[in-house]
Amino acid sequence: MLSEERRRETLELLRSDGRVLVRDLAKRFRTSLITIRKDLESLHHQGLLERTHGGALPLRTGALLDQSLQEKERLHKREKLRIAAAAARMIRPGQVIILDSGTTTTAIARHCRDIRGLTIITNATNIAAELLGSNTEVILTGGTLRKNSYSLVGPLAEESLRKVSADMLFLAVDGFDVSYGLTTPNQLEARVNRAMSEAARRTIVVCDSSKFGRRSLSLIMPVSAVHETITDRGIARKDLKALRQAEVEVTLV
Repeated sequence: MLSEERRRETLELLRSDGRVLVRDLAKRFRTSLITIRKDLESLHHQGLLERTHGGALPLRTGALLDQSLQEKERLHKREKLRIAAAAARMIRPGQVIILDSGTTTTAIARHCRDIRGLTIITNATNIAAELLGSNTEVILTGGTLRKNSYSLVGPLAEESLRKVSADMLFLAVDGFDVSYGLTTPNQLEARVNRAMSEAARRTIVVCDSSKFGRRSLSLIMPVSAVHETITDRGIARKDLKALRQAEVEVTLV
């Protein structure tokens, strides 16, 4: 395989998996670790990826970038599925839970179809559609539809959340800066997320490790408002330490 072909395929893997590791690429392409490191350095200098210790990540997105649900669906699939499975194991029959819009929360919803006596409150129209014909009772907030995320936002959504009470909120975020807080690109979405947290006894953030160290435009809430975080083992040690110092329970998958 030519070096250009190898690097092109590396970028395709990065787009589909959300990250690449030097050791995995070396095995895949049957070449040395040194060769792969040179490939990643070259792609980094071309501005095509972000080099990290042991691998590479996609370029960090700007604070205003608001990716569609379909674009997010392609990133970090394996991690999101493991996070969703861990979240679903926390849910008990008869509980009331809130799911905000997002690919990880959609995966959680798929696990909930057969949990008896469960009520799910959501502002995500795609999650409501996922649960059609299931054993789950679904309460869909009103509001204005955001086509990018299939979510309902605005005063109607916020007001409906002020009139309910839930056991747990599973919240997906675009950015998690442990010194600043949880963020999302859309201000209306941030307001709805805050209303969700106020309606729930326990707020659980579900996000893959790529979201740490990132800030998006709109602050949802500080880390002090979070009870637990479920993420993958790619989280940086400093972020994990900061979460535990803030007395946030952490589940690694």
